[in-house]
Amino acid sequence: MLRGEKVGLRAREQADLSVLMAELYNDMETRVRADSRPWLPIPADSKQAPYVVDDLPDTVACFSVVELNGGELAGEAVLWGIDMHNRSAHLGLSLRPAFRGSGLSADVVALLCHYGFVIRGLHRLQIDTLADNEPMRRAARSAGFELEATLREAAWVAGEFVDEVVFGLLAADYQARPTAG
Repeated sequence: MLRGEKVGLRAREQADLSVLMAELYNDMETRVRADSRPWLPIPADSKQAPYVVDDLPDTVACFSVVELNGGELAGEAVLWGIDMHNRSAHLGLSLRPAFRGSGLSADVVALLCHYGFVIRGLHRLQIDTLADNEPMRRAARSAGFELEATLREAAWVAGEFVDEVVFGLLAADYQARPTAG
């Protein structure tokens, strides 16, 4: 397990699936804001459930987020679009409703950075999020990510086009931070 100040990232366990499906995937209002793919009615025990980690390609690394104080499942985190030729990847996370607003996102982003830069040897990490997702914007900035672009009306969300923003962080900038590693 990767351990931060408040959370740990560990391998996804079978017991996590039903909780993640019920509280993250089936929260359609939140899910359509967190994933560019359309929401579909998928049962928790389906092999197509988004939290199943069997036979994932090496371009994805999925984690369950666990609160260290109590060991409770707090959400999910992912490094996706891992491109070992360009040594880059995207990162994302989603917290269960009871864990939102408690400062865990910044710790999750920091751990994903450690995993990407130190463990995987990547050169660049990127966060793509909706422009109005202030918690993710704060978490990105706290880890040293820089706002690189605003993509006007790039995401179809709940019946309307909305802006996305792109944040980037390079390994050299991560390693130069006093809190890195």
